[in-house]
Parts: sequence; structure tokens; C-alpha cells
Amino acid sequence: MFLPMLGLKGSSARQQIDDRLQYHPQVYEFYTNAADFTPEGIKHLDDAVQYVQSKGIKHIVIHHPMVYQQWHSEVVAPESAYPDLYRFIEKSTAALLKIADNRNIQILVHGGYSGDEVEEMIAHYPSLHEARQAVYKRLDRFAKDGGNHIMFENSIARVFAYGDPEQENEILSHHYRLAFDTSHCFIEMHGDNQALQKSLEHLKSSVVHYHLVDSMGLTHDSLQLGTGKIDWAPVLKRLNPKATSIYEINLHDQSNCKEQIASHHYLTAIAQKIQQGD
Repeated sequence: MFLPMLGLKGSSARQQIDDRLQYHPQVYEFYTNAADFTPEGIKHLDDAVQYVQSKGIKHIVIHHPMVYQQWHSEVVAPESAYPDLYRFIEKSTAALLKIADNRNIQILVHGGYSGDEVEEMIAHYPSLHEARQAVYKRLDRFAKDGGNHIMFENSIARVFAYGDPEQENEILSHHYRLAFDTSHCFIEMHGDNQALQKSLEHLKSSVVHYHLVDSMGLTHDSLQLGTGKIDWAPVLKRLNPKATSIYEINLHDQSNCKEQIASHHYLTAIAQKIQQGD
């Protein structure tokens, strides 16, 4: 069975890193933004990775920036209509892959995000099928360049979501290394725990990293575990024990990861009950 590891998320700011490191996590995931991709920003990020590694953290993930200018970093965005965004995604992914290769770490790229913005981008294609194929084509290229240093996360967008078995089969056919955000799938499935569990089981062998997040199943709320509607005991039984994980929870104070720590305590207690046969 999957045993919860302590995986924490923060930026490359030393204050946030040191806050997380005091709890001795097994996994650290870096949040990034567009400012991290100047020459100075890249050096700062690389230095931060080495600092975390120097503290004995072996599992490090860098999350590709969520936003560029006024857009989410949607890989479906066609170059012809969104040239600046398209080029930023290309350059930032290449920069992260260079760090990942040099430091033997992982990077995470979203297959999509959500909302009206991505629907406007999908509308540039003749059909949803063509939009999805454009996403797969781009992710195929990133996967070839990144090898075992890159993974792709599910969204609440129609171009790259988990929950529908047919779309999952199409994703699996590309042999991607997958990241699975529990809240995204739960929201995509309109708060259906059975559908979430089926998706976790279906994709289990291809998942290398989890974002463990609770949700009410309505919108992107990123809740502390135990405060939403996800049924966590069945989820635990369907996670890949070889995968890493973090708690990607909204924090009241970015310099204090207490909500992530509380989530870990909550999940660990459930795991102990399962092991004891309760």
C-alpha cells in the first residue's frame, strides 16, 4: 500500500525553503513564476535546488510556471495566435529540463489548466479532437526531450483531463510519465468519489507523482485534506506505492506550511487505521 511521504511545496525563496525543511520532508516541489526565467532567475532557481539537495532531500520537482503575462501556460495555445506565450512555454521548459538533467531532478508540466481562457484557445482548432492532438504532439516532443526528468499533470480542461476512460486510454497510449492531482480529477468528475477512484486505479501504473489535495468538487479550491469531500481511505489504496507526492494546499501564509503539515498528519492517521485493519 502507498504510505504517505512528507512532500511539501514552496518557492525558491530561502524563507519558504527553510520553513519547509524544518519538517524534514522527503519531497520538495518548487513553485515557479515567469520571473524565475530571466538569466538571474534561472541561476537563483538552480542555486535553490542545490541548497535543498545539500540538506539531504533526494526527491525534487520543479513545477512549470502557471502563468505568463495575462495567460495560463496552456500548451494548447497555437503559436500563430499566441506567439509570446508559445515561445515562453518552449523556452521555460527547455531551461527547466537543463536544470533537471544537471541536478537529476524532475520537472512537471501541465497538460492544461481550466476556464474560459482555454476554451478560447480550443476554438482556434477545427474540433476538440484536433486541439487534443495538438496538445499530445507538443507533450510528445517534451517527453522525448525530457525522458525520465519530465511528467505531465492533469487539468480541469477538456484537452488533458483524467476521469473519462476513453481520454485516459488515449493519454496512456502516449506512455507519458503522469502526475495526478486528486482535486483536479474530483472536480472534473463533479465530486464523484467513485469516478476518482476508478481513474486512480486505471492510471496507477503510469503515475510517478501525486498532488494530494482536497476539494468540494465544484471549483479549484485546493483544500487541506479532511476539509473537502474526497474520501481518502479508498484513495490511499489506489495510489502507486512507487510514486512521490506532495500536499498542494492553499496556505494562509506562504512562509508557514502548517496546512500542508496538517494534511500529512490527517493522511498518515488514515493509513495507520488501514494497516491495523480498522
